[in-house]
Amino acid sequence: MQNSGIVYFSAEFGLDESLPIYSGGLGILAGDHIKAAADLNIPLTGVGIFYGKGYFQQRIDEGGSQQHLYPEVDLEASVYPVQLLRDDHGQPVIIAIPLNGRQVYAKTWSVQVGSVTLYLLNTDVEWNSDSDRRLTDTLYPGDQDIRISQEILLGIGGTRLLAALGIQPEVWHMNEGHCAFLTLERIRMLSAEGVPFETALEVVKASTVFTTHTPVPAGHDVFSIDRMDRYFGDYYWQLGADRERVLSLGLMDGAFNMTRLAVSTSSKVNGVSKLHGEVTRELFHKWMPHIPQKDIPVDSVTNGIHTGTWLAAGLKELFDRHLPSDWTLQVAEPEVWSAVRDIPHNELWEEHQRAKAKMLEAFDLPLPSSDAGPLIIGFARRFATYKRALLIFSEPERLARILGDPHRPVCLVFAGKAHPSDGPGQELIRRIVELSRDERFRGRVYMVENYAMDKAKMLVQGVDVWLNTPLKPMEASGTSGQKAALNGVLNCSVLDGWWEEGYNGRNGWAIESAIEGDYELQAKQDTEALYRLLEEEIIPMYYNRGDRTVPTEWVNLMKESICSLAPVYNTHRMVNDYWNKMYVPASSRGNRFSADNFEVASRVAAYKQFIRSNWYGVHVKKADILPEDSTRIEMNKTTFRAEIQLGAIWHKDVRVEAVGSDGRRGIWKVILEPVQQQAKGLYVYEGASSNIPTNNIWEADVNVRVTPISPDFANDFEMELAAWG
Repeated sequence: MQNSGIVYFSAEFGLDESLPIYSGGLGILAGDHIKAAADLNIPLTGVGIFYGKGYFQQRIDEGGSQQHLYPEVDLEASVYPVQLLRDDHGQPVIIAIPLNGRQVYAKTWSVQVGSVTLYLLNTDVEWNSDSDRRLTDTLYPGDQDIRISQEILLGIGGTRLLAALGIQPEVWHMNEGHCAFLTLERIRMLSAEGVPFETALEVVKASTVFTTHTPVPAGHDVFSIDRMDRYFGDYYWQLGADRERVLSLGLMDGAFNMTRLAVSTSSKVNGVSKLHGEVTRELFHKWMPHIPQKDIPVDSVTNGIHTGTWLAAGLKELFDRHLPSDWTLQVAEPEVWSAVRDIPHNELWEEHQRAKAKMLEAFDLPLPSSDAGPLIIGFARRFATYKRALLIFSEPERLARILGDPHRPVCLVFAGKAHPSDGPGQELIRRIVELSRDERFRGRVYMVENYAMDKAKMLVQGVDVWLNTPLKPMEASGTSGQKAALNGVLNCSVLDGWWEEGYNGRNGWAIESAIEGDYELQAKQDTEALYRLLEEEIIPMYYNRGDRTVPTEWVNLMKESICSLAPVYNTHRMVNDYWNKMYVPASSRGNRFSADNFEVASRVAAYKQFIRSNWYGVHVKKADILPEDSTRIEMNKTTFRAEIQLGAIWHKDVRVEAVGSDGRRGIWKVILEPVQQQAKGLYVYEGASSNIPTNNIWEADVNVRVTPISPDFANDFEMELAAWG
């Protein structure tokens, strides 16, 4: 890999439970990302916020209600060295950030993760007012004014910090939309050098990539225009554009949407699994209805986990004995993991039993830890309603029979936090605590409080089955099941997020939904599928020992799970994917757009302004499918002919296509070429194809589309413009 500086912004980073500045999957993913970058010697710098009281500590009272405690984060206890950033004179580095008509000051903590430095901003500075000193106390506050303040601090403050340190990244990676204000600050800095707004926007866009993790509209941060005006009233003009133009970058449904801002200012956008890429294209299609869903420019990089962080110590020792000596450096190579198949069954089984016993002891669960059982099913994650923690309780009597079989006992262990503002999520926790005391489930259902990285490690290493029952397709990726799989724990999951890709029919179990959209029917089908799997496959296989102490068929499944999933769903593979798909193209594009006094960026900005100003004159006047016998191009092909009014726009600056449905939720396209100019700005286009996947072209949903093109665009639909017949 060539030397190229990447900066990675995220609102949370989960490095270790001793530094609790994360709330869940997004932060754990960010922490694993920078650990992998360090392992691979990728020149990456992290930027986030140091939350003085972190994410809350969870206590569950006698009634099952979640209590929220906010002790100060103890930096001395951190596994990773955390230091106050100082300048050459030994003074703390202080960054000034404009906030609602005043200046707020932030100091910086630096955390060293191998070769990667993570910078964390914090406003507990004596120059600030008492309320400003508290701005960075807690993660994801419910108060919208504190939320926008934190996001300004992260995006604008983080960008100013990098400038103060002399760090000039080639690629800017935004992990979720919380940090997207960084793009406005970068435009402002270029504007201060005399670069026009539209040119500065192209420069920023060229070198910026954006990862979205949220599959539902409600999950994206949105601020009212009134609030934007309050916080950015003195800032808009500094970007070299008027208020309306700046707001247009994030304007959606009458409010300012941070994901929209991130998409508008990035050259590459990705979801975090293949299915999530599709869901994101569907979501963004509502923003760009004139572009077919399949054409929305969103890629996907499926999440992975950091093997060194999540693998049980005992299993690592086992792998050290049986895998190639340098296996930890080659975790993304399938042949390295194939050696797992040769590990003696009893050795793998006994190592899993040790992890299970360790978990039971740590959580003080009064269960026997022996080869005979019980079968332990783990469900641990953020308690959001779409994750359907109570799905397994849908038929209580049937579940009681499943769990209560004295010869084949089964236990459920739950863990997770609900956001302090999420009442329905907290109600799920209360209900599980209540069910754990129900006579039918006593001694079979447990709730572990204060879920964090330390407890997550115990669970993904110690349970037998990892249960995941989200409402499809609302799980963007989900990485907890990947951590379980690495440790030989078998997944039983809805085919959502990463499991849609990872499940191969031999490495766990799929809860297959035959229907989406009807929530009640989906829940009913998923419940029946889950119970059937437990009754007919999972429990019988676990207890099928014959005259042996080791369940051979179960251990074969464990081996298949490790061999098929560990080499794919790890952050070494993931970061390599980011490097090849996102970082290298963005670095090359960013350098090209900045070269020669922004010559390319200036040209692209002028071109886009010309196209936008004249697009009103583009019309498809007439579109025909020609009968085969009158084709002018070739026999046995379907030929299309269209009259296109382009007005002031040159015919080589557009792509004209016949576009139709293939009948399977996909589309086909046929390029049309100009064959005749009928009048000034009026052209006849024709094209033909023999590969149109439809039985009757006359009944197909066919149309003609005109889009602006340029060799300097990052994708075919960068301008989000299209004229249809």
